[in-house]
Amino acid sequence: MNSTQAKLSLGPLLFNWDVDKIRDFYFKIADEAPVDHVYVGEVVCSKRGYGNDYIPDVIERLERAGKKVIISGLALIMDDKDKRFMESHNAMSPDYMIEANDLSAINFLRGKDHAIGPFVNIYNEATLRYFEKGGAKRVSLNHELPCSSLKALADAATAELEVQVFGRLPLAISARCYHARAHNLNKGGCQYVCDRDADGLTVDTLDGVPFLVINGLQTMSYTYCNLMKELPEMLGMGINNFRLSPHDVDMVKVTQLYRDCLDGKIESDEASQSLEDEVFAAEFSNGFYHGEPGMEQVEL
Repeated sequence: MNSTQAKLSLGPLLFNWDVDKIRDFYFKIADEAPVDHVYVGEVVCSKRGYGNDYIPDVIERLERAGKKVIISGLALIMDDKDKRFMESHNAMSPDYMIEANDLSAINFLRGKDHAIGPFVNIYNEATLRYFEKGGAKRVSLNHELPCSSLKALADAATAELEVQVFGRLPLAISARCYHARAHNLNKGGCQYVCDRDADGLTVDTLDGVPFLVINGLQTMSYTYCNLMKELPEMLGMGINNFRLSPHDVDMVKVTQLYRDCLDGKIESDEASQSLEDEVFAAEFSNGFYHGEPGMEQVEL
């Protein structure tokens, strides 16, 4: 496989890391990671987003390194406070493409070029055309779509399509904070306890089997999506943009493996095995892509 058109992106950081850690992470991505696009901004909880004064420095460093920056917005806008946060977020970045992850944000951006994130449901060609007419130039497709749906959307798309190929998958988001409840706290007085779990808080079944992960307001898959072996098929569909979700691992090494695979420097089987060796503590899955339960790993 060798595609000069294929682009890699680093999705928005979904976890509540220390500010210094976030800044250092993005600086390293800027200097060392072979990605074309980087999404920055708070997606999960507006409380985390206040005081993110590091973003201008991060954007400057990323742009200096030749990365294209996209600003990601909240996945759930619940009240006036969240609305004001989004408006200030957008005002801070008038020169950058905004990724809308909530329908109210899409309404705010309608008529202007923008991106749509995977939290907005686009399951068919008519819905895709509707958002394209409203100004969507880039669409990150829903995680649960099987390959047949991806192909149908790729055949109809005029916008750039993107698929997440690495990392835990966001499955749901709620107005309630389960992370706070797990520590006998409420959302208003959460004490930001989600910062204790760099990749989310694991939830086990009654039988003690890891099943899901809680990240603040968000419910995520326990398994890490890995679509390394599926890259050739998606390229054949005309999908050329692939998203990696940041985790507390060596993301430079992860992005390099995907880049080398896309560039034909390493076969997908070998690259996938190297990824598993690198992120050895994770369990991987590709079930959604193959029309199976998302937590399943379909062997190819």
